[in-house]
Amino acid sequence: MAHPRMYDPVDPLLGRVREIALALPGAAEKESHGRPVFFTQKVFAYFGGSIRIDGDWVAHDHAIVFFPDPEERPALAADDRIWIPAYLGPYGWLGLDLTSDSDFDEVAELLEVSYRMTAPTRLVASLDD
Repeated sequence: MAHPRMYDPVDPLLGRVREIALALPGAAEKESHGRPVFFTQKVFAYFGGSIRIDGDWVAHDHAIVFFPDPEERPALAADDRIWIPAYLGPYGWLGLDLTSDSDFDEVAELLEVSYRMTAPTRLVASLDD
């Protein structure tokens, strides 16, 4: 059974994330587990996620889930805006909720770092060219 879609395809926040993510070399988008996923050979970002609090699922529908540089992870995790997503959190991934007032330069930086951590060397090299 396929997961139900858990996002609005014309969501303006998704549109901004999509624009940033798909500008990275070789990046593509697919739907996985009902959410938009951005990837090259490996996933580098999700739009939306969830956490489990006291046994209940709490959705973060307007968020990015990203893979930070391990050296930056402790500082990011200490930020009150950051949360640890279910399933991916134990592997080092973090989440950041988005609003229309979000700093999309910061979002772009987080997505680029996640991309650099997961993309093939040749694509990262093309980003640096």
